[in-house]
Amino acid sequence: MTAVDLPAVPRVLIAEADPWSRDLLKQVLLNVRCDARLDLCADGQQAMSLLSEVPYDLVIVDWELPGIDGLSVLRSVRQRKRNPPLPFILMSSRNDSASVREAIPLAPTAYLTKPLNMENLTERLQGLLLDAGEEVFCEVPALAAGMTLAVFLERRREQADGAPLMTDVQVAVKRSLNPNGLDLKLLEEEIRTDPQITAVLIAAANSAAQHHGAAVQTLGQALHRLGTGQSMNLILGLALKRSAKLSDPCLADYAERYWGLSLHTAEYARTLARLLDLDQERCYCAGMLHRLGDLALLRCLQEWKQAGGELDELEEVGDALAEFGAAYGSALRTRWRLPLELRELIASVYQLGGGVYSREALVMNMAAQMARLTEHEGVEELAKSRTARLLKIGLPELMRMRK
Repeated sequence: MTAVDLPAVPRVLIAEADPWSRDLLKQVLLNVRCDARLDLCADGQQAMSLLSEVPYDLVIVDWELPGIDGLSVLRSVRQRKRNPPLPFILMSSRNDSASVREAIPLAPTAYLTKPLNMENLTERLQGLLLDAGEEVFCEVPALAAGMTLAVFLERRREQADGAPLMTDVQVAVKRSLNPNGLDLKLLEEEIRTDPQITAVLIAAANSAAQHHGAAVQTLGQALHRLGTGQSMNLILGLALKRSAKLSDPCLADYAERYWGLSLHTAEYARTLARLLDLDQERCYCAGMLHRLGDLALLRCLQEWKQAGGELDELEEVGDALAEFGAAYGSALRTRWRLPLELRELIASVYQLGGGVYSREALVMNMAAQMARLTEHEGVEELAKSRTARLLKIGLPELMRMRK
């Protein structure tokens, strides 16, 4: 594809089995051409079917697709003798010379090894989808006529992108780089207070393409399983999404409050877990994620405003949070397939169900109660609570934690 025959609106196929890698590719591409028409699929058979039906302008395929692999898809495309040849980017975790020699005769436009170099991929896409010096700007789609806020939020619940970023990811990654590459321990320290990054990395580490052995339930475990390259790509990819940061001052203030509540709950949970010799990091992550739904809702409220919707910031924001916040959180944790054990810990922040409670569930419930106390409230009543009695935590320990 040359500058002469670039389509006005390119049609692109992305075939990638891993849902998080697929979403990352989508965001990188839309960052280059926000007007592109995208088709996404997860296996080679579906990719072949789409290619037989749609005249694509660019195809991005992973070699390791289930069923029909990406190299076979490329072979099929080249057998059709299209002129000029269809631009085809082949991705693979194989970086050995034998694999490269196997692919070269089929003339892929690019052969990119995983984890992908995002800068290199972006440059490739710019060369394939833009004229020299061209930029494409897209307006936010307007709301449908008669759309109400309640209907908008109900529809967005199952497709919401999650919470806004509370961390400057570019700075976080830069601080974690050293001459030997990305230091995962330093990166964890930089991003551990961000609910969105924590949730996405844990979800990505538990996806089918990554899953090996026990479920990942902490940020540190997720970083270790994903590795430096994939972790960095996913983190940087989050910043490319629409409304990744809250620019509306009122909504940003609400987000700061919920973020602060998450931080305090997480810190109290970690302290209690350490005191009782329990899993500190698991409790910390549960505390960090328990307000994910409220934060995601605030992000959707900003999207509502950007699309032209009106918002009474004193009344409607509070009403929306009360009505939809919990449902957004539940939907996200289910859709992202966060481990059941972690979701149960998060649920115990709000209430303890019937039956026998794990000590970690009691810790989360106690941590949430402590985080909600104001500086003028004492902890005497909390020390008399059922949760405190079951944990065998007394007033002296609670007073030390409050300092």
